Amino acid sequence: MPYEIKKVFASLPQVERGVSKIIGGDPRGNNFLYTNGKCVILRNIDDHSRFVNCVRFSPDGNRFATAGADGQIYIYDGKTGEKVCALGGSKAHDGGIYAISWSPDSTHLLSASGDKTSKIWDINVNSVVNTFTMGSNVLDQQLGCLWQKDHLLSISLSGYINYLDKNNPSKPLRVIKGHSKSIQCLTVHKNGGKSYIYSGSHDGHINYWDSETGENDSFAGKGHTNQVSRMTVDECGQLVSCSMDDTVRYTNLTLRDYSGQGVVKLDIQPKCVAVGPGGYTVVVCIGQIGLLKDQRKCFSIDSPGYEPEVVAVHPGGETVAIGGADGNVRLYSILGSTLKEEGKLLEAKGPVTDLAYSHDGAFLAVCDASKVVTVFSTADGYSENNVFYGHHAKIVCLAWSPDNEHFASGGMDMMVYVWTLSDPETRVKIQDAHRLHHVSSLAWLDEHTLVTTSHDASVKEWTIAY
Repeated sequence: MPYEIKKVFASLPQVERGVSKIIGGDPRGNNFLYTNGKCVILRNIDDHSRFVNCVRFSPDGNRFATAGADGQIYIYDGKTGEKVCALGGSKAHDGGIYAISWSPDSTHLLSASGDKTSKIWDINVNSVVNTFTMGSNVLDQQLGCLWQKDHLLSISLSGYINYLDKNNPSKPLRVIKGHSKSIQCLTVHKNGGKSYIYSGSHDGHINYWDSETGENDSFAGKGHTNQVSRMTVDECGQLVSCSMDDTVRYTNLTLRDYSGQGVVKLDIQPKCVAVGPGGYTVVVCIGQIGLLKDQRKCFSIDSPGYEPEVVAVHPGGETVAIGGADGNVRLYSILGSTLKEEGKLLEAKGPVTDLAYSHDGAFLAVCDASKVVTVFSTADGYSENNVFYGHHAKIVCLAWSPDNEHFASGGMDMMVYVWTLSDPETRVKIQDAHRLHHVSSLAWLDEHTLVTTSHDASVKEWTIAY
């Protein structure tokens, strides 16, 4: 097989404030699972003053517990249904309780609450053993929990999965982070000798992943407040991202800390961003093209006469290619603090959805909504070099391999193709690369490792063999 899946960085549970999150374990206790569905429980016990979120039998079957939006946990006899006690007296938590889980020996109970805490209860003496305070942010509300063998897990409103430490309640042993909303874009960058993947999602969240271990985290501070549409890394090692919050952000990839100084506010919503040497950034907005120099707006083309969609800057830095919804690619020259149209029109086979220069600048690949990739030779005056067919639906993204001989494309058909520049018939086809949603973005870590992402909120690494 010319390709194989190397790693999958899976999505987090989709969470919603005020909705309990169900998390469970297998009978052998080796794995845990969670669901993105909602659980409805019908019961005839009326001790709770508000709706019941969770009911759990103890493993030995002698008792069962109920947890409700009223902050109460009641313990009942598992055989007769008679109430045994209310944990914590008048209230077990200061907020609604969304999940509970029994210890394997049926003597303790773990609870998760909207008051941003999880608690361990000793059932026999009706007392709290540990309180895990998860934070002060709304996203720290606890919506799910699981006690499995020696592992205690909870799920936050942020979607993060927390490994709780009974010996140190103030700090989790481990926190699994990632995306819970659809991922729109990604890019890769080497930092400190390691290769990292940066992914941006629909909710404005940007995550970075160690490509070898899968360990990940998000930037510190407050970042984008809406969908991250496109990301790239500039020559200074800054992550340049544009968002539907009408901003372009420059984030230092060494500090990984959002800074108020690295934000450029735009007048119109951006769609795509590209960077070039010399501190230049080109931003394609709705009905506008903008040029930034050293993080400052210096030039714009308003109402260019077509709807610009995507942009790429030649590695040499002098030429900018902009793809339009009219199916054409227009070339511009960067002249100091201005952009000048060169008057050259490259015809794609349909509305342009993405475009990229090869790393050596010799070729420009353009994909379109008509399921075609067209490659132009820059050395030959942007003459058409070859046309690549294979996708069954609109192509939405493409990226060149570092070898400049191969490039990959991803489409609405959930397929990824790896193409050979010199021979369109020599290709690697990855069918159902992301089974649940179409491929939204891709990038190369090296000549044989491709990274893809999708609206399924997962990131995948692929090993490619030619």
